[in-house]
Amino acid sequence: MLRKIRTVLAIIFFLGITALFLDFSGVLHVWLGWMAKIQFFPAVMSTSFIIVAAILIFTLLFGRIYCSVVCPLGVMQDGFNYVARKVKKDRFRFIKENRWVRYPVLLVFVVLMIVGLNGIAILIAPYSAYGRIATNLLQPVYLWINNIFAGMAERAESYTFYHVDVWMKSGVSLIVAIATLVVVGFLSLRRGRTWCSTICPVGTVLGLVSRFSLFRPVIDQNKCRNCHKCEYNCKASCIDIKHHTVDYSRCVACMDCISKCKFDAIHFENTRFRLNPTKLEMPVCMYGSPEVMSRRTFLATSAMVAGAATLHAQEKKVDGGLAAVQEKKIPSRDVPLKPAGSLSLKNFSTRCTACQLCVSECPNNVLRPSEKIETLMQPEMSFERGFCRPECTRCSEVCPAGAIRPITKEEKTDIHIGFAVVVPDNCVAYSHGEQCGNCARHCPSGAILMVPRDGSSRPESANEQETKDDESVVMVPAVNTDRCTGCGACEYLCPSRPFSAIFVQGRERHS
Repeated sequence: MLRKIRTVLAIIFFLGITALFLDFSGVLHVWLGWMAKIQFFPAVMSTSFIIVAAILIFTLLFGRIYCSVVCPLGVMQDGFNYVARKVKKDRFRFIKENRWVRYPVLLVFVVLMIVGLNGIAILIAPYSAYGRIATNLLQPVYLWINNIFAGMAERAESYTFYHVDVWMKSGVSLIVAIATLVVVGFLSLRRGRTWCSTICPVGTVLGLVSRFSLFRPVIDQNKCRNCHKCEYNCKASCIDIKHHTVDYSRCVACMDCISKCKFDAIHFENTRFRLNPTKLEMPVCMYGSPEVMSRRTFLATSAMVAGAATLHAQEKKVDGGLAAVQEKKIPSRDVPLKPAGSLSLKNFSTRCTACQLCVSECPNNVLRPSEKIETLMQPEMSFERGFCRPECTRCSEVCPAGAIRPITKEEKTDIHIGFAVVVPDNCVAYSHGEQCGNCARHCPSGAILMVPRDGSSRPESANEQETKDDESVVMVPAVNTDRCTGCGACEYLCPSRPFSAIFVQGRERHS
């Protein structure tokens, strides 16, 4: 019964978190957003001490239930194990704890986080790793299926489904997602929960706590017949039936051993108020006869705590059905753009776990994973496929790590994340003397003015309309940086190709 309850809860959490990354409408986040916020590493980064304390207390009581129920990467490994078990049963054996890999990995992870190389450290963070898999590999498939239904609904004159763009947001992030899936999948198929017990920093930290858990699987030496069923089915390879011990630092409390034991020799029980049985020496024999039995022991050690949007060919865009329109390229920004609510570049890069939930949720196709080594796979903004609409606060609503704090629509209109910069060489008004003004017409904050190209800063108020109506006077854009919020509407709607004649430069600290 314990195993069934654990399995049902794990499936619910796994499907719920996966749905958060697949959903592009933002509806599911209202009901399931809390599942992302109770993940251990995002809770640490957001300084949610109540959530962190609750996970640690729960681990101290029941062991690493978090790893087998709440963590999506852990549940995914159980899925691989379920498939492998159909091919070969009883495929695990006891393996001693590899502390010379386990704790140095945790140490390196903590050091990288301290020195600011979060982009490298979070490659092995479990929730973030699964988030990248879901965003880059699963969401594109989900979106393609949605578009199939959207096409069918359109022919039936229904708006139940609507078409969404499927595009590759980052080649590096896609490669990392594929590599993570391959490595985790291979380890799961061959060695069960090796990732959790050796590599995962969250697993190592919770393992230190679970050594002292109150309730844990206990082997009854008087009932055990050395059939090895529990050991052969322990995906954490932490049961040593020869000595009747369990390495509780690696045990994820999956309850598989309890369900496999035919002699009722393993129970999940309170161990704090039980007397340790004395060592009994009996003749060695198999099945049903007395055997050499040893006293249960504990291992002690010290350590540190701390789309396929993928390869999808883009449809060829045409102007009026005749001329091909060249795709825009990302301009070089001295300071990367971060969403409103992130406060500053430093705050964002320090707290962001690169789970890419905000990337998958962004309805305007503005957020994409960074490919710079210092902020690897952390989201940054660019406006080749859309701009940050003033009324949209989706990313601030879904961020579980506090990298983007929740803001209202009213607050967003007053936050300046960057400022527009005009590039005269790319502007048709400067280079060809053509009237345009597209950036000024679509600026939601009125920060772009059209001024005569002859060098005057702005037209005289009395003759302003007359100057605008005079087609012989070429008007060029001028930016009022005090009013510009950095939404990117000007950059996105600029007709110049491949680089816009106006682009947004980020601010180190938002104002």
